[in-house]
Amino acid sequence: MYIHVGEDVLVRAKDIVAIIDKESSSSSPYAEEFLRRYENDAVNLSKSGFKSVVITTEKVYFSPLSSSTLKRRSGKMTVAEF
Repeated sequence: MYIHVGEDVLVRAKDIVAIIDKESSSSSPYAEEFLRRYENDAVNLSKSGFKSVVITTEKVYFSPLSSSTLKRRSGKMTVAEF
């Protein structure tokens, strides 16, 4: 199954490691460090501010979609099912 994460980008659900909302990414020092480390390699899909961060096995995406929208699109009920 593929999930649309913004713009014209589709990501395989099984390749998604984490979906983090913007508030969580800015409140955790570990998340902030991770995002700083991959900031230059991340793909920014948002023309304005991003709402969530999608971490896959290959890339990091800054998505204009909220984490709850992405979860709903996945059709999965729990994180363990990814």
